[in-house]
Amino acid sequence: MPCDRTWYLTEDLDDFLGRAGDFLRSRPTLHTVPLTVADTLRTRGPHVYGARNPLYGVLGDETGGVRAALLHTPPHPVNLTPLASVEAEELAARLLARGHAVPGVSAEQGTAAAFAAAWHRTAGGPSDGLRQRQRLYRLGELTAPEPAPHGRARVAGPPDRELVRRWYEEFTAAVGGPASAAFAADWADSRIAHGGVTVWEIPDGTPVAMAAVTPKIAGQIRVTTVYTPADLRGRGYAGAVTATVSQAARQTGAQEVLLFTDLANPTSNGLYQRIGYRPVADFAVYGFATGE
Repeated sequence: MPCDRTWYLTEDLDDFLGRAGDFLRSRPTLHTVPLTVADTLRTRGPHVYGARNPLYGVLGDETGGVRAALLHTPPHPVNLTPLASVEAEELAARLLARGHAVPGVSAEQGTAAAFAAAWHRTAGGPSDGLRQRQRLYRLGELTAPEPAPHGRARVAGPPDRELVRRWYEEFTAAVGGPASAAFAADWADSRIAHGGVTVWEIPDGTPVAMAAVTPKIAGQIRVTTVYTPADLRGRGYAGAVTATVSQAARQTGAQEVLLFTDLANPTSNGLYQRIGYRPVADFAVYGFATGE
């Protein structure tokens, strides 16, 4: 569908995907977040992330195609594909004129910084500043951690629902993200339903770590929510369960297996590189005090 060289904003997911779907699928690695979030919204409804309607945006290019895309699921930050500084300025002005509350931005680091600066020049007010620096990795040659910890991996089922829900809440609190109890329960239900959570359990059957994966979209699967309770860390459980889900993702035929890390955590970054993940790009999350 042709696009003008201005920002087109809509609350209609089908409209957005009709305009931007091919663009997002053209670079599935860098667009992994909007692809997976849009799929979640399509399958689970527009209010899975919060009570407010999501907002979508498409920026056209000079050929009538798509130059960039926006996806916002309040109360989370706005997610943007890469933008030039002038495009970030135009978007900030457009969102402010619309009266759209922006609690922050998540994007490739240059785009995130440009939009954060543009938003504060346009909207004014104090900033919560840089909240997190992230690195996107893709799996190269998988190397299982040695020595492997005692125990085994298994796919979580309905009896694990309460554990998965609680661990998701603990993980989200640890990384500083918003998540209601209702969202955590829905997340657990949806992940378990598609076999998307794997737990590592020690020989007596006690679960000690988990890792989740997104459904396969545009040939890519992303590993998410790798979590070990604080008192069980340092024993190799996270590496073992991550290697297990990474191998399983490869076996489904995924062309790319991806994950994000917090660059402030050298332990996890080192772990993922040891088992075969290689850097793709750096991202950043900024918070805006003028948002929600």
